[in-house]
Amino acid sequence: MIRKGPITLILLGILVFSCGKNYQYQKSYDLEGEQWTYADSLSFSFDIQDTTKIYNLYLQLEHSTDYDYQNLYTYIHTQFPSGDRLDEKLSLQLANKAGYWEGKCGKKHCKLTIPIQENAYFNQLGTHSLILEQYMRMDSLPGIKSIAFMLEDTKVKR
Repeated sequence: MIRKGPITLILLGILVFSCGKNYQYQKSYDLEGEQWTYADSLSFSFDIQDTTKIYNLYLQLEHSTDYDYQNLYTYIHTQFPSGDRLDEKLSLQLANKAGYWEGKCGKKHCKLTIPIQENAYFNQLGTHSLILEQYMRMDSLPGIKSIAFMLEDTKVKR
């Protein structure tokens, strides 16, 4: 007789792990010395093959629990296949108004995933690029360990 318990657990585990986010693209940068300088522009390039798909765009930051600010000001430059470029300033909230860190924190670091655009679509096929720069008042910003960009395919079409 075959025991159903272990097989059921294995199938349940496969189901749980297969239901995660469906990232079409993701790339991460570890910042040397946990400092983000003005010269450290982070570049992300991804291909869009279907203009009817809906996407969610995320940034994931890992920062020190000793980081001195509640937010992180950034510049995001988006380059489209046509050559057009869109530049935006974006404040990323790392702590709430009471001063408590958002995301999951350990003793030394916090990791936070921030949606920067949800239910987005792209009108152009081809390679899109996103360049991220820090825009704080100091050139060498201490306490930023890593930054990632993720493009999630929502499996929804417009």
